[in-house]
Amino acid sequence: MPNSNTKSHRGHQGGQEAGRRELVSRSLQSAQHYLEDQDFGTAYAHYLLVLNLAPELKNDVRETFQFTLFKWAEELASLARIQDLFNCYEQALELFPNDEIICNSMGEHLFRMGFRDEAAGYFHKALKLNPDFADAKENFYRVANWLVERWHFIMLNDTNRNLIYQKAIEKVVRSGCRTVLDIGAGTGILSMFAKKAGAPCVYACELSKTMYELACDVVAANNMEGEIKLLPIKSLDIEIPKHIPERVSLVVTETVDAGLFGEGIVESLIHAWEHLLLQPKPKNQDIGPEDYGQVIPAGANVFGMAVECKEIRRHHRVGVQEVACVHLAETVEFCSPTRASVNSEETIEPYTTEKLSRVPGGYIPLTEPFQAMTVDFNNLEELKSLATRKPCKISISVTQGGVLDAIVVWFVLQLDDEHSLSTSPSEETCWEQAVYPVQGLPDYSVKPGDTVMMEVCCQDCYLRIQKISVLTSEYGMDIERENTLSSGNEAELCSALASLQTTSTLDGMGQECMLESTEIALLNNVPYHECFNAAIGKVLSSLIPTRESLSMDVDGHNREMNFEKSQNKNSSYTTHDPLYVLDVSEGFSILPIIAGKLGPVKAYSSVEKEQHQIALNIISEANHFPKETLEFWLSHLEDESVMLRRPKSDKLWSIIILDVIETSGLIQQEVMEKAAISRCLLHSGGKIFPQYVVMYGMLVESQSLVLESAVQGTEPTLGFNIAPFINQFKVPVRVFLDLATLPCVPLSKPTELLRLDLMNPYLNSSSREVKVQVSKSGHVTAIPFWYHIHLDEDIYLDTSSDSSHWKQAAVVLDKPIQVQLGDELVLNIQHYKSNVSITVKQ
Repeated sequence: MPNSNTKSHRGHQGGQEAGRRELVSRSLQSAQHYLEDQDFGTAYAHYLLVLNLAPELKNDVRETFQFTLFKWAEELASLARIQDLFNCYEQALELFPNDEIICNSMGEHLFRMGFRDEAAGYFHKALKLNPDFADAKENFYRVANWLVERWHFIMLNDTNRNLIYQKAIEKVVRSGCRTVLDIGAGTGILSMFAKKAGAPCVYACELSKTMYELACDVVAANNMEGEIKLLPIKSLDIEIPKHIPERVSLVVTETVDAGLFGEGIVESLIHAWEHLLLQPKPKNQDIGPEDYGQVIPAGANVFGMAVECKEIRRHHRVGVQEVACVHLAETVEFCSPTRASVNSEETIEPYTTEKLSRVPGGYIPLTEPFQAMTVDFNNLEELKSLATRKPCKISISVTQGGVLDAIVVWFVLQLDDEHSLSTSPSEETCWEQAVYPVQGLPDYSVKPGDTVMMEVCCQDCYLRIQKISVLTSEYGMDIERENTLSSGNEAELCSALASLQTTSTLDGMGQECMLESTEIALLNNVPYHECFNAAIGKVLSSLIPTRESLSMDVDGHNREMNFEKSQNKNSSYTTHDPLYVLDVSEGFSILPIIAGKLGPVKAYSSVEKEQHQIALNIISEANHFPKETLEFWLSHLEDESVMLRRPKSDKLWSIIILDVIETSGLIQQEVMEKAAISRCLLHSGGKIFPQYVVMYGMLVESQSLVLESAVQGTEPTLGFNIAPFINQFKVPVRVFLDLATLPCVPLSKPTELLRLDLMNPYLNSSSREVKVQVSKSGHVTAIPFWYHIHLDEDIYLDTSSDSSHWKQAAVVLDKPIQVQLGDELVLNIQHYKSNVSITVKQ
């Protein structure tokens, strides 16, 4: 009987195994069938069944499974079935827990949906699994800039800032303060200062998931894990006794930005005084620090100064009236977001930031520094009144003649009565300054004796410098220049304005058009538009060589076409056979209008914003364009994700203009893929602009770039071990640099590093070695790079020129390399998609 049972059991097992194999085979066939039919959801379900029943097939079907997963995830994302999408990825990662490609794809979906912390975890895991995985590397670097902002490195390397904070905290803790709350803890360095000084109870809150986890690691590494309680919430959500057992006697914080209030310090301190801090010290009573509440910093003094600065001006005011023969209509008033913030329903930051000591071209003070505001962080009533009090009116005398471009603001952070930190442009500090560009005046020139007037207030948690005007004395009377004339003697004001010979403000029919500061700088970039004018003219003339009426000077002069003449003599051509030009460059662009002035062209713009479209239409009308010359491409697309396609089913493009370089100084994402599609959409003789790009770089020694890229050991952080943890989020490339003012010593001449050909991709190489001759002894710490953007063989744009709206970038080396004059360094240049890596071959 036992033998009979054994045989029966084996037969049953054999039948089960045969059934499993049969089911796996059928499911595999079904998966392949549905995949061919592009039914990705059903195909995915069958592959999932196959892999669960037959794990031994993982290696055989891995790539096909990945493809199916990614296609099905795209469909789920388009249908907003987000939970189903994540479920699919979780199932896939259960089967392939160490698959870097699936991890990276999961991270991409999370990043697109705004889950940056979670995305970073998947990108980081993908890189750990495969350190050479280029896609994951590029994704991680991008998300790292979001999660751990670059100023963390700069501030942690600022030894003076760290030391002054430590001394102020030590002073109050050693005087008897026992309980401390660190608001916006970041890496936890202020909490550790308090603990080291002897505070028995230290609490810290940090809202960012990434920074909270980083702070936990830092605190543990410095043997304070059980002594500092970290809370992953914002201070406004802290409750007693749910999160902390009692009110604290000290709040420490550095939740301040270049404009002082921009990170919400006022709101968080009002809440802290009302709910988390002991009552402030009563006047004329001698009680110990453990019995009353106080804040570090104790207060701040805000200072300002009017300046002339061409760099600020060209990013916030359009200073040209005509660009490459295109007249910019007076009825369009361009402004930057800082001005638009005044009337916006949204809360827009009313200032930009600059490190004035490194602004290209420098700046000229037009007034003496003035005190704009003081604030006492230990006075609850004063904090509450900040948002409701009337704006303070300030008048300051002009001491130096020039052009009024901005009010620059900085502050002195008074930590206590002994210790302070200044963010002044004249100080060696990690801080930038807040810049309030002056816009909308009829005349910006000032002279000694004039008065600059403004209002200062705190509104929507921002320090605002508003209603800037100039009071100038002319012809024995004071005249105020501002955005809108105040009521008064109308005849007197008109007479005064006439005598000033200033430009008048727009009438009520004017169209305001808000542009980003980089878009305004682009509009002011005259060489950029002249180069495009010449290059477009050459292509159009080559495509219509026999049309005498299209008399274009391709050397760059008098390129405007006489439309009436063209249409009269060649009406049949211009009506039925226009040349199609598509501009898909990012943001506001007048290139389609420039193209439209050069021949019988149908120009398409890809601008999305309605006010940009209105502005372009007004400019077109001001230049006497027929209405059909300019159209907006997005209105012709059913699917806006498919930007590149034929203009009509039976037509091809003559010119396609692509954005190749980001204003940050990096190559645009997916530019080579866009170029590949564009080449298929050009008719014979058509061109992509630019046709090719050449990347240049040089060796430099720059301590500034080193300090801005990674925390340098324990010395700047006063012995605390923070560097290994925050440096996990360092990126090898610094962007938005101005090489003209970057503190560095060039150690070589500029060298060609890479060529990307958009018209002839077979000329491109994904990898090359470049030998660089050392021209000066020193330590190579970085390799800055920039581009020559070739519209054709003769016409190119230099992204490092003074007029460029592009910034530059630099690869920062992990370790400095000592070199001597005459040495030769070999650089390994790798190009993958839009990512370029530069390493030194040792």
